[in-house]
Amino acid sequence: MKEISCKLLVIGAGPGGYVCAIRAGQLGVDTVIVEVGKPGGTCLNVGCIPSKALIHAAEEFDKVAHMAGGKSPLGISVATPALELAKTVAWKDGIVSRLNSGVASLLKKAGVKTVHGWATFRDGKTVEVETETGSQVIRAETVVIATGSAPVELPFLSFGGPVISSTEALALSEVPKRLAVVGGGYIGLELGIAFAKLGVKVTVVEALPRVLAQYDAELTRPVLKRLGELGVEVITGAKAKGLSTRGDALLIETADGKNAKVAADRILVTVGRKPLTEGWGLEQIDLDMAGKFIRIDDQCRTSMRGIHAIGDVTGEPMLAHRAMAQGEMVAEIVAGHKRSWDKRAIPAICFTDPELVTAGLSPEEAKALRGEIKIGQFPFAANGRAMTKQGEDGFVRIVARADNHLVLGIQAVGQGVSELSAAFGLALEMGARLEDIAGTIHAHPTQGEGFQEAALKALGHALHV
Repeated sequence: MKEISCKLLVIGAGPGGYVCAIRAGQLGVDTVIVEVGKPGGTCLNVGCIPSKALIHAAEEFDKVAHMAGGKSPLGISVATPALELAKTVAWKDGIVSRLNSGVASLLKKAGVKTVHGWATFRDGKTVEVETETGSQVIRAETVVIATGSAPVELPFLSFGGPVISSTEALALSEVPKRLAVVGGGYIGLELGIAFAKLGVKVTVVEALPRVLAQYDAELTRPVLKRLGELGVEVITGAKAKGLSTRGDALLIETADGKNAKVAADRILVTVGRKPLTEGWGLEQIDLDMAGKFIRIDDQCRTSMRGIHAIGDVTGEPMLAHRAMAQGEMVAEIVAGHKRSWDKRAIPAICFTDPELVTAGLSPEEAKALRGEIKIGQFPFAANGRAMTKQGEDGFVRIVARADNHLVLGIQAVGQGVSELSAAFGLALEMGARLEDIAGTIHAHPTQGEGFQEAALKALGHALHV
């Protein structure tokens, strides 16, 4: 059995793992990374990147479809469009493949050794990896667990046949006529809206009283409006019960306790994700847990000396950019730098139509923690750039302390607002006050002007509304 030794061993080459390994390699740390699949993890291979590719393709198809027959207010007329999903998926796979190769090249450039296989802990310093050519033992001074997460499977709707997870939804060979989505969170609605734009009859079944329950109702109102325009049926307060005998419908229990069927060719289950903590031999090292997640401190250290954990396996928010930031920090700690995890805000984006962005505290959270607050809100209906993009629905909202105007949270809903997330995160990290944002010259005409106007509104002197 082969044995190798290193200073740092990273288990999992998702966004957190590969960033940790690359940064460690840059800092001269002898690093090994173990991955059973392709580099990039869920995000690159079956999550963030491929889903945004499908969403973009759906948006383009929807635009063209609305130009057919001279219906476009832009004066553009085209023939009725057609979609070859196989070509769309091949295009998506091409992007994923290029990014896979890019990550592998970056790891190699940083001097990181990659071992392909499944790692199992023997003890806190040693893992055994099952590779295609046999077993390999790796001993390390420090280990980083970055094993990620996987879709939650319902016991009465096991994946297989017509029941699919987001992974299968992104690799379909043909567009289904009817799609039932179980779970009205961000994954379900992102994919549900995309398929609706491709002409699919979509029904969303959500157990809670409303979809996108993690966001406040005002923020999600434009999304609900768009769901109606796309013909997406939303059934709230309903519980999925199973698959019909013929496999052509989802069985549900409605809010009033009645049994019903939702006809569907495919049933997409998006009820959350679970950390991948089983099968790695974690019982051999007995880490403290926080529920189903690995417990960590502000340096991503676990309860065992020399073992760190990052990314989805450590809890919410399960976001790739959170994992990346943690991975970079841990690499610098291993290299002897002084670092800790003290982020004011981790922006979160929901790529629905329109898009949602949140950073920092919501109005309700700010009131509970800080007391009296100021809120400034600016509608995109008064923004010239939004008008020219046919994206007038939505707004930018800023939440700040009433006494010193320190910005506590920023939210937005609208077309393309995901690109404003960097400005929102920067403002919060830099400890901006309303006057800082209001006094920053924002380019015209851009949707970013809505950010400045929201700050001006909170100060009591908005200029364009």
